[in-house]
Amino acid sequence: MKQGYFITGTDTGVGKTLISAALTFFLCNQGVRVSGMKPIASGCIETGHGLRNEDADLLLTASNVEADYDLICPYRFLPPIAPHIAAEDQGTVISIDHILDCYRRLQACSDTVVVEGVGGWQVPVNKHKSMSDLAIELDLPVIIVVGGRLGCINHALLTAESVLASGLSVAGWVFNKIDPDMQQADAVKQTLQNRMPGRFIADIAWQNNPDFREISLRFEKLDVKRKT
Repeated sequence: MKQGYFITGTDTGVGKTLISAALTFFLCNQGVRVSGMKPIASGCIETGHGLRNEDADLLLTASNVEADYDLICPYRFLPPIAPHIAAEDQGTVISIDHILDCYRRLQACSDTVVVEGVGGWQVPVNKHKSMSDLAIELDLPVIIVVGGRLGCINHALLTAESVLASGLSVAGWVFNKIDPDMQQADAVKQTLQNRMPGRFIADIAWQNNPDFREISLRFEKLDVKRKT
């Protein structure tokens, strides 16, 4: 099978990093060498080691492969805005080719690379390309994180439709309840189970301070093979 997963979501702030870290940790516990990757990140912080990103840091914590931070998160921007806008303000062009090179270098020392996208499926990365173009180039099975709140059915189905139209497979999807006051969540999940492609991987209840280690226990075993 292909050596990795691409994690997308129905929107920004739906829990992609949490699920990516949980999946990474789950695979590590299956005896797989796993690297987490957050190729583009905005809202970074200044440190003595340059810009760091808390999402990339979490993926690094969940991983069991040591790798250079510039491979894990090659594009980092200070303002918490759309990354293509942050890049333009900085005079930088986000290069999909550079991200692919970083991915291949991580892949060389890992059995599996879990790649977390930024925002949703069609978020721009530069003037001509979007996250979907990066996913197509990576050619990885896609896991969709559905942010459980009002309107998520439409967002989830449109995301899945766009993924399939890109020629990629939906390996599965996760329902992550992000609105504690969401009504009829079980009925929404059932509707999605009836309509979404791929496996229903996990149902994550709303939590004030979720822990990726605990959430990793919700994942069913995925068919991941080690490189020989």
